[in-house]
Amino acid sequence: MMKRKIEIMDTTLRDGEQTSGVSFSVSEKLTIAKLLLEELKVDRIEVASARVSKGELEAVQSISSWAAENKYLDKIEVLTFVDGGKSIKWLKESGARVQNLLTKGSLNHLTHQLKKTAEEHFTDIAATIALAKENDIETNVYLEDWSNGMRNSSDYVFQFLDFLAGQDIKRVLLPDTLGILTPKESFAFVKELRDAYPKMHFDFHAHNDYDLSVANVLQAIDAGVNGLHLTINGMGERAGNAPLASVIAVINDFLPEIEISVNESSLNKVSKLVENFSGFRIPVNKPVVGANVFTQTAGIHADGDNKKNLYFNDLLPERFGRKRKYALGKTSGKANIQKNLQDLGLQLNDEDLKKVTLRIIELGDKKELVTQEDLPYIISDVLDSSSREETVVVESYVLTHAKGLKPSTTVSIKINGEIFEANASGDGQFDAFMNALRKVYADHSNKTIPTLTDYAVRIPPGSNSDALCETIITWKNKKKEFITRGLDSDQTVSAIKATQKMLNILEM
Repeated sequence: MMKRKIEIMDTTLRDGEQTSGVSFSVSEKLTIAKLLLEELKVDRIEVASARVSKGELEAVQSISSWAAENKYLDKIEVLTFVDGGKSIKWLKESGARVQNLLTKGSLNHLTHQLKKTAEEHFTDIAATIALAKENDIETNVYLEDWSNGMRNSSDYVFQFLDFLAGQDIKRVLLPDTLGILTPKESFAFVKELRDAYPKMHFDFHAHNDYDLSVANVLQAIDAGVNGLHLTINGMGERAGNAPLASVIAVINDFLPEIEISVNESSLNKVSKLVENFSGFRIPVNKPVVGANVFTQTAGIHADGDNKKNLYFNDLLPERFGRKRKYALGKTSGKANIQKNLQDLGLQLNDEDLKKVTLRIIELGDKKELVTQEDLPYIISDVLDSSSREETVVVESYVLTHAKGLKPSTTVSIKINGEIFEANASGDGQFDAFMNALRKVYADHSNKTIPTLTDYAVRIPPGSNSDALCETIITWKNKKKEFITRGLDSDQTVSAIKATQKMLNILEM
């Protein structure tokens, strides 16, 4: 069966830049343009709106210069306006050679915004198209608010298309400007136009106000549309545009009769770069490119993946240059942890694996984020703690710190079943804690607390401020020097845990 080719036009640099708070620099626009055409291999890119700013002109000039040198100039498109030739002059200066002319696709917009008749609007459009041809500029035409036009003034839309059929244009662009279409309407409206104008090239431009953009794109394809307008990460005004990654995955997996040029293995790389340039953060659960979408959390899922990949689907992360992960937290089972241990090249016996699993569940209940990088620290902490019987337990403590006042601590400690309390101040919270301990041992024990000779804190490589931290303390008494470790998301608490281990060694 011969496949039907659909053009993919990316409009991240034009419509996507209308995302609130987003503005790309000239160099960022050029970098993204290169990646879209050379890495992702989209068919066309819409890079700017004419007459917006000096910076916008510089960006289009930069992109056009590069595109001309690399034979991509016919793939560079700019939004223009019916403005008596001002946009054409701007486009000529920019070096671009394709205009996407913004016109009124609904009678409502024509009547209340332009305050013109259809004939007057068509006359102005014809003059703009003719001027573009004189200047060797190719024209595509946007029917702004086309979706409302089809709902409420379809006679006007067909009158408009009858006019455009006689004009020297290449494509008609059908935007759901306000994101109001349902999938059923998307199919019906595009099919109606496809049947009436079988030789006309139609692009579909979906917005996502009702979270229906991908479904609407799918229906537009079924109805016979020739091209799609998409953006990286679904960027765009209000709720954004149809997201490129999701649409590409849907086409590749569910529409074998459709041919597209996009290289899906580069989707994640380009997505992350655009995220960094724009500051527009990708939701962690966003399909294909979200941080969590290839992460299994439930232990039963990890177990199923060990047994013939029972929880895999066709969206394999390797397709997008990614890797499947198994989350560590309160829903983790042994299978999750085994998967992570395999990645790290570690092995545990069943008894130790059970202890580590229980500790990770305990941390998850405290809403602490546990990463694969934390795992060696947790293993060390758990196995070290389980190697000895604890006869000393720090039952509770209060740590205070106020500007202008010395930190203080009240501590309750159980030694061989008996509870002792003390309070003290110090140069820091941990120093105050140690001073309180010394009081307890001075009054109620014949043992002397060792001297602290080194204190180090580390977090797993690549972690953030919410990471688990490991405190490593070196102690020295008359007999020897030894080290204890404590693990917690709070630095002071991890130091207290390391100290509790020291006290139990002291009792031994």
